Amino acid sequence: MGGDFGPRATVSAAVRALQAHPRLHLSLFGQQPALDEALAQLPRGDASSLSRLTLHHSPAVVAEDAKPSSVLRGSKDSSLSMMLDCVASGEAQAAVSAGNTGALMALSRRALGTVAGIPRPAISTAVPTRGKGHCYLLDLGANVEADAGRLVDFALMGEVMARRIDGLERPRVALLNVGIEGTKGTASVREADARLRDFNHMDYRGFIEGDGIYSGHVDVVVCDGFVGNAVLKASEGLARMLIQRVQQTFEAHWGSRLVGFLARPALRRLRGELDPVRYNGASLLGLGGIVVKSHGSADAIGFAHAISRAMQEVREDLPSQLAHELSERRPVIASVACDRGDSGTDARCQTNE
Repeated sequence: MGGDFGPRATVSAAVRALQAHPRLHLSLFGQQPALDEALAQLPRGDASSLSRLTLHHSPAVVAEDAKPSSVLRGSKDSSLSMMLDCVASGEAQAAVSAGNTGALMALSRRALGTVAGIPRPAISTAVPTRGKGHCYLLDLGANVEADAGRLVDFALMGEVMARRIDGLERPRVALLNVGIEGTKGTASVREADARLRDFNHMDYRGFIEGDGIYSGHVDVVVCDGFVGNAVLKASEGLARMLIQRVQQTFEAHWGSRLVGFLARPALRRLRGELDPVRYNGASLLGLGGIVVKSHGSADAIGFAHAISRAMQEVREDLPSQLAHELSERRPVIASVACDRGDSGTDARCQTNE
């Protein structure tokens, strides 16, 4: 029920995914009339996969502007709550939603818990790099402030994900900073750098600046949620602006229009490589189950990408891999972790060891 396009995009994406993956079964949670209407609008040829699609009526819907604290106190009959309960009970192996991010995070923590003593999950997604590659960026907003211990957790989780999902033997990990010199950056970033240098099992590359995210020199870039969210949104805006500028340049006069016509296949490839939809699907790392957040502006193609992302994590059983590896490799640190309610949740402080 979430996202800019609601059930229309979600239902269409579900059918796309079912057609692409013959062993996939999907459950859709939402208000029945809206789901039925979206199904009725599908082309007749799409109906062949509907036997593997189950609809679940949810009386309530979480509003996009709802605060996580109020959602936690509210009805458990919302589409988000019912979806996550389905995963918690083992009826489904992963959850995908384009809904309210803060509410999804809060409800996921309640329904699924976290692994290896992780106090709060991190949001991670892939961003394009040179050479048609990508790197993982985390955190993207779940932890607006992050101390050194949390940054180390992000690095560990990102490294495990890149190794398991992408099959990289030794993913290259870096901390995002305002310079590569050891004296630069906040105290938490410098302390995290010092701790990560002691991890012999990790290919830690030190600090990286903003332009290095897209260089292809590293596979995982770590930062706090405030910085990560700003970087991601700026990158998406820049990609859209570049595509528009290129199109406007070729359409300026008849000579450039001719060149643009000849270059149309190359421009189409460039648009596809820069399109954020291609990388849609942000993982909520650290949960006791698989939850993937789709971009709110994603259309059916983008939401189908998020479903595929969830399927990758199911195949690798990513939460179990994170639980096992983080329990063995994560240093035992006694600290006071304060949930400052950055997504609207009530502030909580607890001792973690």
